[in-house]
Amino acid sequence: MRHRVGFSLPVLVGLAALAAPRVVLHDLDVIQEGTFVNGLFVFVPPLCWIAAVLWRRPPRPFLTVVVVGAIYGVFLAVGHQLLWAHALGGVAPTLGGNLADLDPTVQELLLRTAAAVSSLVTGVLVGVLTGAVAALLCRVVPDRTDRS
Repeated sequence: MRHRVGFSLPVLVGLAALAAPRVVLHDLDVIQEGTFVNGLFVFVPPLCWIAAVLWRRPPRPFLTVVVVGAIYGVFLAVGHQLLWAHALGGVAPTLGGNLADLDPTVQELLLRTAAAVSSLVTGVLVGVLTGAVAALLCRVVPDRTDRS
């Protein structure tokens, strides 16, 4: 994997873990949307991903950051699942329409599955957007080790 993405698995996981505290702090209502502190937790980790790519210059910067984003998506999914009850205020969500007649356990399983898939997609999309910026910057910003 290191050959393709330029970082070892522990480094990729470490970079993704930079974004994990926001999941916990948000689900525990420690930070709220729209605040400066929340903004730091949203934007600083992807900026660190970009900085790491600019510093190390992996062979495929876009792929590298997409992988970091996908790992972040796993952290996001696990965090939301573990903090499910607290984040929802102890009130189990229910489905509406024809699905409202389903057993509550089945409803919860469907909702948790949708939340997990949504978290994984969110992580990958954050990785794609951040990876595109990183790849562009790798083309524009001179390599610090390039002496030519």
